[in-house]
This record gives sequence, C-alpha cells and structure tokens, in this order.
Amino acid sequence: MRLWSQTPILGAIDWRTTAMLRLYTRYQNSAGERVRIVLNLKALAYEYVAIPSLSDAAYMRLNPQRLMPALEVDGHVVTQSLAIIELLEELHPDPPVLPTDPFARGRARAFAAVIAADLHPVTVNRVRRYLAEELGADDAALAAWYRHWARSAFDTLEALLARRERSTRFAYSDAPGLAEACLVPAMRNARRFDCDLSGHPILCAIDEACRALEPFRRAAPESQPDYKPR
Repeated sequence: MRLWSQTPILGAIDWRTTAMLRLYTRYQNSAGERVRIVLNLKALAYEYVAIPSLSDAAYMRLNPQRLMPALEVDGHVVTQSLAIIELLEELHPDPPVLPTDPFARGRARAFAAVIAADLHPVTVNRVRRYLAEELGADDAALAAWYRHWARSAFDTLEALLARRERSTRFAYSDAPGLAEACLVPAMRNARRFDCDLSGHPILCAIDEACRALEPFRRAAPESQPDYKPR
C-alpha cells in the first residue's frame, strides 16, 4: 500500500499520548471522511494510508470485515467510524467533539447514529451493487432506493433539530463536532444522487457553515492525495 502523510491543520498539537495515528481509508469513503473531520477538528497529525481495494490482502489482515476506515494507534487497530471517533475523544478530549451537557451529548450521538447506523448501511456501494447484480435493479431503481432512505433520514434529523430547546450555531453546540462530522459527508452523498434537500433548511444551513471551515475542507474527498476526479 502506498502511504500518504497528512499534516496537522490547526495550530499546535497538545499530545496527550505519543501514539502514532494511521488512518486506512480512501478519498470517496464517507465513513473515513467522518474520522478525517474529527482528526482535523482535534488538530491531530496522522498518516493517511490509501486503500486501493477492499480485497487487498494486507488490509484484510487489519480489518476482516473489509470495510473502511480503520485506525491504527501504536499497533492497536480499531474499526467502525463511530468507535474510532469515540476513541479519539477519549485519547484526546481537547477540543471535544461532543457537547458538555449530557442530554445534548446524547442527542448528538443519536443524530450521528441516524446517519451512521441507519442511513449509511442501506445506501453504500456494496448494497447498491447487490441490488443491481443480484436483484436486477436498474439505475432508476437504485436512485429511487437511495433517495427514499436519504429523505427518511433527513426528515428525521430536520425534525430533531427543529425541536431543540436552545438554538445553537451547529446541531447541538456552537462548535462543530460529532453530529456535523456525520452530516457533511451524508449531505455530500445526497447531492451526488440529486436528492431534493429543499425541505431541510436547518440541515442545509449547518452543512454550508461546516463546508466553509478548514477542517471540513481538508477532509473532503477532493483534498485527499488519492483523489481521482470522476
């Protein structure tokens, strides 16, 4: 595998440990983008390892599930984006990516789960490929599938934010964090599939505000060293 280095983007790093962080991912992987955003928000230096294929033998030894991303911390490998983010929050709590209020923290986790646990698993490429190759779904059916589940998730998220007890600049805080790290890649994917986002003004405003910030720009697919324009 070819190794790429990603340098810190936010000032000086307060290293709580001397651990070397190595992220295995590729540019167009929304779960990996979530982790890149959090690494950038926390100003953590990491090594970017571009995975050429999920069937790559070396990567399969690291992650038997053959999904991205995986984070290696001094030889310890953790998979699943939300688990990786929680680990980063424990190892490097400053700055936090979860609100200080426990109820807001719980809501931020629930917001993230709607995307990472409900929307993402049914719309990823391997699911669409199965629908096409095994069940005969054509392009129109695949697009309808994606838009149905995206609309369901975004309707839920918009409703959750609309009933917040306190208005904040971002989802549940005045600083971006876990919720936004999950939202921005999901909104990017929705635009790729021409989803109608006009009914989700709160989500669109948060997404736009985030995409103007350097940690999010540096985590975007087009900013990765293995990026290949389609």
